[in-house]
Amino acid sequence: MSNLDAETAALRRGAGAFRSSRDVLAVRGPDAEDYLQGQLSQDVAALAVGDAADSLLLEPDGKLSALLRVTRIDGQGFVLDVDAGYGDAVTARLRRFLLRSKVELERLAWRCLSLRGQAVGEAAAGLLAVLAERGVLALPFEWNGWEGIDLLGPEDVVLGPEGAELPAGLVACGPLAVEACRIVSGIPAMGTELTGKTIPAEAGLVERTVSFTKGCYTGQELVARIDSRGSNVARRLVGVVAPPGPVDSEGGDTLARGMTLHAGDAPPGDGAADDKVAGTITSAAWSTELGAWAALGYLHRNVEAPGTVRVRSGDGVGGSHPARVELLPLVGMAGAGTGSG
Repeated sequence: MSNLDAETAALRRGAGAFRSSRDVLAVRGPDAEDYLQGQLSQDVAALAVGDAADSLLLEPDGKLSALLRVTRIDGQGFVLDVDAGYGDAVTARLRRFLLRSKVELERLAWRCLSLRGQAVGEAAAGLLAVLAERGVLALPFEWNGWEGIDLLGPEDVVLGPEGAELPAGLVACGPLAVEACRIVSGIPAMGTELTGKTIPAEAGLVERTVSFTKGCYTGQELVARIDSRGSNVARRLVGVVAPPGPVDSEGGDTLARGMTLHAGDAPPGDGAADDKVAGTITSAAWSTELGAWAALGYLHRNVEAPGTVRVRSGDGVGGSHPARVELLPLVGMAGAGTGSG
């Protein structure tokens, strides 16, 4: 079994560990709950101490500022964590509407060690107990059937995933296996699937991140309007699957970020100039689970999914090659691939 095979197996069925790149922000003060209740899409007031939930931070026009996680620390304190590189943007966005609220915002020198797999609870029991005594947050994780725990705390307490530092039973996993599992699980990431132009319904985030029973919050109008119309948006996040093909045999990747998706038969000569773009790939990786290339991308609503599409390089060079678009997550397709990595 290759390293990629072994790491993927650990992340799914065993106990895999990796460093999640996260920026962490503390929000404290007598007005912290009320302020976040008016800024985040989740019902912050309903969170008990120690509870966490994924939430949207939106711009006034309803476009995405960030997908983040909010955790209640105590009656007047919360911790927000977001994909690395977006902490400053979250801080600036929150400060913009702070006005006279008695709230303090502070970036924290924290890190996140992510544990994934069905056996994490047993393999990491001792580690969890030790870190809990040192104030580390152990936050349950589940997204489309991918399970685990995120350990979030000060960087001098939460150690890295290097093998020498991990208890027996935990497998240190590299970025290739982690990225493949993320894509197959259909989990969007900031900077690839999620940008300042993203409408939450396009990425399938609303059910997970939005409370429709709480009061008003910034950006709510667009979310509510689209939901009332059956979440009918012009494009949607889908999975793309393709076996190794001619592009791969020439030293490239069969699927890669920036490649375009096309429906129907190729135009005469298979030229890019006459081939209408129906979507774009945002992330891609080789998946040992599927025995195929797996990708995430946005596809126009007029193109049927599941279904067959054609893929071509983003620069328009060369012809197109076949692939399939699938509903997310792709993890249910495991074992149905057409090759091996």
